[in-house]
Amino acid sequence: MTPFLGEIFGTMILIIFGGGVVAGVVLKHSKAEASGWIVITFGWAMGVTMAIYAVGQFSGAHINPAVTIALATIGEFPWSRVPGYVLAQLLGAFMGAVVVWLHYYPHWQKTESQGAKLAVFCTDPAIPHTPSNLMSEIIGTFMLVLGVLAIGANEFTEGLNPLIIGLLVLAIGLSLGGTTGYAINPARDLGPRLAHFILPIAGKGESNWKYAWIPVVGPLVGGAAGGLFYRHVFIDGNSLAMTIALGVIVVCLGVDFIVEKRWSSRNTASDQD
Repeated sequence: MTPFLGEIFGTMILIIFGGGVVAGVVLKHSKAEASGWIVITFGWAMGVTMAIYAVGQFSGAHINPAVTIALATIGEFPWSRVPGYVLAQLLGAFMGAVVVWLHYYPHWQKTESQGAKLAVFCTDPAIPHTPSNLMSEIIGTFMLVLGVLAIGANEFTEGLNPLIIGLLVLAIGLSLGGTTGYAINPARDLGPRLAHFILPIAGKGESNWKYAWIPVVGPLVGGAAGGLFYRHVFIDGNSLAMTIALGVIVVCLGVDFIVEKRWSSRNTASDQD
């Protein structure tokens, strides 16, 4: 199998398990209906694990543009191969979403909630707040890439790494996923969102393209930052890099505070009108 096909099938496996578990929990008359957040996070974690086991030997199982670009940013992956990997990941995510739609075909008609149907395909914030939503995706993907690189630096029993990375994704979902649904992967969100837009899903509603840029930009920024942080602080032991990283955090907090003030003032003015 070529690396291109590996990324297609790996990302497709991820979405079949990940989107599938969400569908099982939120769609009506599923035997898993209303089984909750723990089930969803565990399903996604196992999806990551199985995808890595399936195609790791062929492509390295990036299955995530944020991971691919982070590795390229720190010199661990050639930039010339990035476009092909990202395209494969988007195609695989789209295909996986189509499989989930077919698998749960009679349940779409039985489910009235348009939001529940959209949740099967892509993420949506618990509280719509652009600066905070973007920050959540940056932080979540920062921890993902930092964790993946740290796990790769350790020696485990042969074949155990994919399971450990799955547990990392489980931890991110449990600890950080409650705000935006932890896309932490542009392909995971954009490919299925496009499938939601195209497929003839019964009573599906809109695909919320207004929000769609956040689970793309946030993970790309967070992933690159996580890779650079690991390289310069964990590997090089560069104290200047640590100082810069802390400075960036302070600046981000300041920007978020300012934006929050303006956001609150604007919303207050709108409510008064």
